[in-house]
Amino acid sequence: MSTTTSTAVPLPASTAGAPAASASAAAASAAAASAAAATAGAPTATPWRDKLNGVLFVGLMAAAVMQLADLPAIRQLGFSPLVVGIVCGMLYGNFLRGTMPADWGVGVNFTARRLLRIAVAFYGLNISIQQIAAVGLPGLAVSVAVVLGTLLIGTVVGQRMLGLDRDTAMLTAAGSAICGAAAVLAFEPTLRAAPHKSAVAVATVVLFGTLSMFLYPILYHAGWLNLDTQALGIYIGGTIHEVAQVVGAASNIDPATTEVATIVKMTRVALLVPVLLVLGMYLRSAASQAGGQAKGAKLPIPWFAVGFLVLAIINSLDIIPADAIAAIRRLDVFALTMAMTALGIETRFAQIKKAGPRVMALGLILYAWLLVGGYGIVKLAT
Repeated sequence: MSTTTSTAVPLPASTAGAPAASASAAAASAAAASAAAATAGAPTATPWRDKLNGVLFVGLMAAAVMQLADLPAIRQLGFSPLVVGIVCGMLYGNFLRGTMPADWGVGVNFTARRLLRIAVAFYGLNISIQQIAAVGLPGLAVSVAVVLGTLLIGTVVGQRMLGLDRDTAMLTAAGSAICGAAAVLAFEPTLRAAPHKSAVAVATVVLFGTLSMFLYPILYHAGWLNLDTQALGIYIGGTIHEVAQVVGAASNIDPATTEVATIVKMTRVALLVPVLLVLGMYLRSAASQAGGQAKGAKLPIPWFAVGFLVLAIINSLDIIPADAIAAIRRLDVFALTMAMTALGIETRFAQIKKAGPRVMALGLILYAWLLVGGYGIVKLAT
């Protein structure tokens, strides 16, 4: 569409002034008048219309992604719509980007930034205080230890040993520590990271989280995990990346393990709020020490994290009908899928290739920590 528009430009004055027939001159004048009229009318509609078109375009892609992610073959692999969305977005952004009008990019960016934050806030409706209480102190202790340990190891090893930038190291650590792609999405606006950094972090979630779905049941059935049902559920829920991957791994063992694992996993998700708040204070302190902010600068608390907490509390009070909660959750998954798809569209393979091997190395180190270190933590806690 944009290609067609760009070619409809009036002939330059030098060309129009060249010797030509009167019919050609009349045609050139008519084309110039038409272009001028189109240009005069554009400013009144372009800003909001381009944004709306971009958002609707991403929405259509996300709807297709939701259908794709619902295919049995995709569900069996444990790929959430969020993961499928960023993959499809990257494929489109790198191979078919020219088919989308460039002006729609403002709507794509809006989806990847503003809509993302709203969707992360509403993700709090998946959590309740009752769920956290159900796993007791051992489940909570394991969740806290795993999250803090993974974030610390990922940030330090990523920057000091592997030479990654701060944002990439933190995003990769967040994906392994808390809740996979959703955590990467939540950290991205707080860090103000570039889209391709989120994409490489999500890639580690896909690779090692998928591996966990097959490896954990194999280790259990081979007798290498000396844990009872409660402890096994805590181990699976406390160390695997995404909720869907936790369910996929635990369902290959037994229903009781699946129930415990899912609750522990949601406990890890609940830790997203305090982690983001601490991260915001850390970033402010670091900026102040570097002279980047005035002494009285506003504390960069991510409002969507506060919204997440508020909605989690509301969900715990059971004041919203169950059907309404279920509908909002489905809508929120769609909004998160839109955000991931938009991030994929804005990502370039060349950017991923530049940091790819080092990010994967960090993902592998964190995976080894979760697999071995997480097992040790569970044994101590239970």
